[in-house]
Amino acid sequence: MRKRTRAAPAAGLAGSLLRETLAEPGRLPESLASFALRRLGPGAGATVARLRDAHPHADAAALRALLVTRGRRSVTTEGAFVGGPFLFLIPVAFCGALLSQVRTVLELAATEGRDTTDPERAAELLVIQGVYGDTATARAALDTAGTGARAEGGQGRLAAFRYLIVRMARLLGLVTPGDGVGRWVRVGRWSLLGGVFLVGLVVPLVWLPYMAFQYHRGTTQLTDRATVFYVGSPDLRASRGARLDPAVALAGLRAVGSALLPAVALLLVLVTDTRIAGGRWPVVGIVLTASCLVSGGWWLWRRLRRHPTP
Repeated sequence: MRKRTRAAPAAGLAGSLLRETLAEPGRLPESLASFALRRLGPGAGATVARLRDAHPHADAAALRALLVTRGRRSVTTEGAFVGGPFLFLIPVAFCGALLSQVRTVLELAATEGRDTTDPERAAELLVIQGVYGDTATARAALDTAGTGARAEGGQGRLAAFRYLIVRMARLLGLVTPGDGVGRWVRVGRWSLLGGVFLVGLVVPLVWLPYMAFQYHRGTTQLTDRATVFYVGSPDLRASRGARLDPAVALAGLRAVGSALLPAVALLLVLVTDTRIAGGRWPVVGIVLTASCLVSGGWWLWRRLRRHPTP
């Protein structure tokens, strides 16, 4: 029951966050920080208090490791709410993952005795995310009312929406243009993304292990920065846990299961020599489209059943 409670903020508030950020796409980080402080701050402090009660002998390092592990798994679970034929759900998935990430940062602040409802936490979050270099600049940005002109750039709502998605991906750590890697590494990453996208049109759940890994990596980097910010320079290896996270492994198994459906269907087409208008290609197209919708629809149904929108 507690697991549903922790997942509820990201599942139930994602739509509210998306509507708020769409009003001013150019102020996505500031809107996210303010929204999280209002809606997640009180709950984050209470979560850490309950965790201390449940683990009375755990020191601060052990509590941080537990929070990071839970938070990383929550981000991976929420962010995996993306199926091939349902790409329109990417903004909702990103908002859910962002909220889970931010909640974990607030919980890490609470382990160090910081008030998770204090406006200073919002400024600290912007620094930890790398949006601003210091909290004074972040506070000034939070206090400044935006107009949204910088985001839309006079190109209309569609351009603003695309801009918002790219900025969400950067905040989540899915896109890291300034990570210092070489050009060919960046080309390889984008090629992999393109390949996953194309395969995902036929095998929608192939997105799951790819996105799960990316969320896992981005959240680990964020929680490392948050831990250094609040604690100093601790040993971060303990908080990272096992190399293969169960959520990532489960996503991989679901993707394999998703691939079996079109594979078996195509095999049946070949074995039975099924044809339409004297050719196999129309049958292949129908089979691939149907299997894509069935597997993606099954995944969507399960997600909505587990995390209904209030």
